[in-house]
Amino acid sequence: MRNKEMLLIPGPTPVIDSIYDAMAQETRSFVDSRFVKIYKNAIEKTKEMFKTDGEVFVVAGTGTMAMEMALVNTVAAGEKILVISHGFFGDRFIKLAEAFGIEVDVLQAVWGKQVSLEAVEEKLAKGKFKAVTVTHADTSTGVVANLDALVPIIKKHGALVIVDGVCASAAIEEDMSKTYGDSDAKIDVVLTGSQKAIGVPPGLAVVAFNKTALAAREQIGRVPAFYCDIHNWIPVMHDPSKYFATPAVNLVYAYDEGMRIVFEEGLENRYKRHEAFGKAVRAALSVYGMKAIADEDVAAPTLSCILYPEGMDDVAFRAALAEKGLIVAGALAQLAGKAFRIGHMGNTTEQILEKAILLIGETMNEQGYSVDPAKAVECFREFSVSLRA
Repeated sequence: MRNKEMLLIPGPTPVIDSIYDAMAQETRSFVDSRFVKIYKNAIEKTKEMFKTDGEVFVVAGTGTMAMEMALVNTVAAGEKILVISHGFFGDRFIKLAEAFGIEVDVLQAVWGKQVSLEAVEEKLAKGKFKAVTVTHADTSTGVVANLDALVPIIKKHGALVIVDGVCASAAIEEDMSKTYGDSDAKIDVVLTGSQKAIGVPPGLAVVAFNKTALAAREQIGRVPAFYCDIHNWIPVMHDPSKYFATPAVNLVYAYDEGMRIVFEEGLENRYKRHEAFGKAVRAALSVYGMKAIADEDVAAPTLSCILYPEGMDDVAFRAALAEKGLIVAGALAQLAGKAFRIGHMGNTTEQILEKAILLIGETMNEQGYSVDPAKAVECFREFSVSLRA
């Protein structure tokens, strides 16, 4: 990689040379047949990744815009949603819903824990909810949602399942053709961004709808949106030579290359790799006396929120790592100053993560802690190899 730093935050994630090279191609007209072919291929690969029977949308925007697009096209003002929140980014759906006059109820987990299935069942039994939002891997806590258990409960009560896959897509299974016990128990909407596990620079919003979610859009009629109205984008997704809004031409080049890399590795291999990396990173950091806020059975494969040992200075620690070329993120909200967040997804390699483990240990020693970096690196290797075997 030509990157000068190891960017191990929850996103953006490391960008490899072939993606940079794709992005650096000559900017062409969005109706140029060469660009149209690339855009169409990217759309088709996205559809294949999510295995949806409906539509996918790859448009200029952010993950937050993808959340808005998912919500405004499925739930009308006055209808009600349930937000299952495992952290800061689950809560974002609350303000989005309120902005569009959607009624919202919330089940908030203790940070580091999952919302109990009993609580979900009880809440859904009491009220008529049009949709339930679930953040697949919450970027603030590193908690992964249990879709195998949640989807059947949600669908039993007749609600749409909207999955925020911003920190999960292409790293954790999000198969919209999969049935969860019942033939009708499927994920209805998945949303994500280009800059996390897909490993492309920020700037593209990606949303997948199944036929049930598309039917919900038709039932609403007029929606309080223009750019985010999928009716305006469906013709473009079918024929990228059509115009609605100017696409991010060079980002589409990069995204198409990112999709090529995803399928070259294979989805199942990616899921297995991310699971192994997550467990290996957390095991290695535990050698330093560091513990993830999420217990291992609910910890995300894509990132970890790591509690500091007693007395560690968050700002000084992360600044020292940055001087060594390792960038990790601070924690959010009530965890600010008490933890850091480390990403281990997308194009991240074993070599990058091993070096990160080593640098974290060396920095701790420099700041007065007595730890064994070599032992931690060996722990990472053992976990990574055994889990991927």
